[in-house]
Amino acid sequence: MTPKLTTRSGGGFLAAVPLLLFMAVAFGLPAVAILTGAFTTSANAPGGVHATLANLTDSVHGAYLTALLGSVKLSALSALIATVLGVPLAQAVVTSRRQGLRDAVMSASGVLANFGGVPLAFAFVATLGNAGVLTTHLGLADHGWSLYSFWGLVLVYLYFLLPLMVLTIAPALEGLRAGWREAAQNNGATTLRYWLHVALPVLAPSLLGGYVLLFGSAFAAYATAAAMVGASVPLVTLQIANALSGNVLVGQGNVALALSLDMVVVAGLVMAVYIPLQRRSARWLD
Repeated sequence: MTPKLTTRSGGGFLAAVPLLLFMAVAFGLPAVAILTGAFTTSANAPGGVHATLANLTDSVHGAYLTALLGSVKLSALSALIATVLGVPLAQAVVTSRRQGLRDAVMSASGVLANFGGVPLAFAFVATLGNAGVLTTHLGLADHGWSLYSFWGLVLVYLYFLLPLMVLTIAPALEGLRAGWREAAQNNGATTLRYWLHVALPVLAPSLLGGYVLLFGSAFAAYATAAAMVGASVPLVTLQIANALSGNVLVGQGNVALALSLDMVVVAGLVMAVYIPLQRRSARWLD
């Protein structure tokens, strides 16, 4: 029996070699380039290429720090709103007796959660921009509305974050057992008390995990903001693009790599929170 198990194990490893090679090229090489560039000067810097901490220092000061905090603020707020709105929407979908409607909403959520970039920015500009259809007909500009602002970005981000939250929390809502609600009702609990004392404590890890996932998705978004607001809203992804395109002082091109490293650190912290929450949620809902 032992030789057969060894053969199968070896075969499984060989089957994973192409995936490991792809990950090494697609993720390993960029990671090495970021780490190397973040701690060295650019080729056109005075004195040539040498080790330095100036890139990391600059990335957390001045306009770069403002952009980093702006991205965190935008991601945290839009993820929070999407979480609050997404849970009741997902609950309505999960408890719907019409299977066709449920399947349609889930399929649409899967599509919309991956719809972003320049097409999404153009759709909102044509609808709610300065000369957009709704802006013109409803006179929104007269009331101070501007799509090209922080709150305009929040609205646009909700377009793909809200469907993503529906997809994320729906399995957890389906895992709530009917017996828990019946037991709560038999003990005189109202619907509100059931949600406050039973459902929400059970769903808390999934809710927090979903929020963290939405935060990471919004934090990494670039194309939509770049096409819609440009530099009017300070975001770290836009600062990285400016640095890579040469819109920085001479010799500071590697600041973009330091900013990328800052984003990797934030993403690592996000994943460090997300993975334990998902495991804890799975234990409750299995």
